[in-house]
Amino acid sequence: MRKVRFVEPGKLYRMIKEELDAAYFEVMERGDLIDRGQLRSFEENLARFVGTKYAVGLNSGYDALHMSLRAAGIGPGDEVIVPAHTFVATCSAVVNVGATPVLVDVGKDFNIACDLIEEAVTPRTRAVIPVHLSGWMADMVRVMEIARRHDLIVIEDACQSLGSSMIDPATGERRMAGAWGLTGCWSFYPFKILGGYGDGGAITTDDPEVALFARRMRYNGEDRETGEYHGHGFTCLLDNLQAAFLDVKLRYLPRWIERRKGIAARYREALSDLPDLLLPHYDDPRRDHVYQNYTLRAKQGNDFSEYLKANGIEVLTQFRKPYYRHEALKLKDRGFPETEAISREVCSLPMNVEIDDADIDYVIAVVRRFYGR
Repeated sequence: MRKVRFVEPGKLYRMIKEELDAAYFEVMERGDLIDRGQLRSFEENLARFVGTKYAVGLNSGYDALHMSLRAAGIGPGDEVIVPAHTFVATCSAVVNVGATPVLVDVGKDFNIACDLIEEAVTPRTRAVIPVHLSGWMADMVRVMEIARRHDLIVIEDACQSLGSSMIDPATGERRMAGAWGLTGCWSFYPFKILGGYGDGGAITTDDPEVALFARRMRYNGEDRETGEYHGHGFTCLLDNLQAAFLDVKLRYLPRWIERRKGIAARYREALSDLPDLLLPHYDDPRRDHVYQNYTLRAKQGNDFSEYLKANGIEVLTQFRKPYYRHEALKLKDRGFPETEAISREVCSLPMNVEIDDADIDYVIAVVRRFYGR
């Protein structure tokens, strides 16, 4: 039976092996292990790519969310609006600074339903965290308008959407995910569109005070130049070796995004006649999809995804059980019908730059066979 991997990091490594190996040997031969030039180079290049003044490398996407909330001064007594459909880390970061997450349902594009945000605002609401899922941004024009009306801080969970963009009506130009709110939060977990060889994360921001706070707090609260401590911090610095790898891969990201768009176009052409599938192609020319994941909805739910798995195709089914249904998290379920429907139907097909055309053809053939086409 043919096997199609959801992602194949080893194959991608072999595609750019010479440059990755050179980065490794440079770090090792120089002994550049913690907070060295490779980290600063990556931070500068990431900020330039996103279109912000600063980037600060951290240990994970969760640390980016956590650090952003602390930099914004959010804590006990505050409420933060988060989507009901997202990875639990978005919500956990709010809980772990002592604030209260208030969940809001999502739309058919998996992102926060802007029509529902304002009804969740109370006098205690301090912030909103829109999540840009699978390479498709939340409607940041509307999110920012709502935030301005209610004086809310915006922290973008952009962990799945590096490179996506939306037209800013103020300028008429495209503005990248992670460049709208107080911070953009990034994950470099290996399966991400820009993945490391271990975990990693970052924030991007235009605020110099936020960047300075994050640089100090990521290293136990210490200012590395003066040795002065500026608070009880954390240990969540992006590893220098990972930064070196990510800096290499960042150079390839624009062409890798084009490859993902090409794969998505092939899926669309081959599967759009299947009425029981809702494909991730949305009618909004303002926004640009970079296809971190090709996340569709199948009316047959688990039967569909299990059929693909039984035929050798690795798929992702995030999240069959919504995070607010896990009793240990003690979250309030206010009723989220779209999230519940997504949880039954969600399935992400293989989407990566290392996949070959024959594997794409096989995925398409298996999907069509399931539907008897």
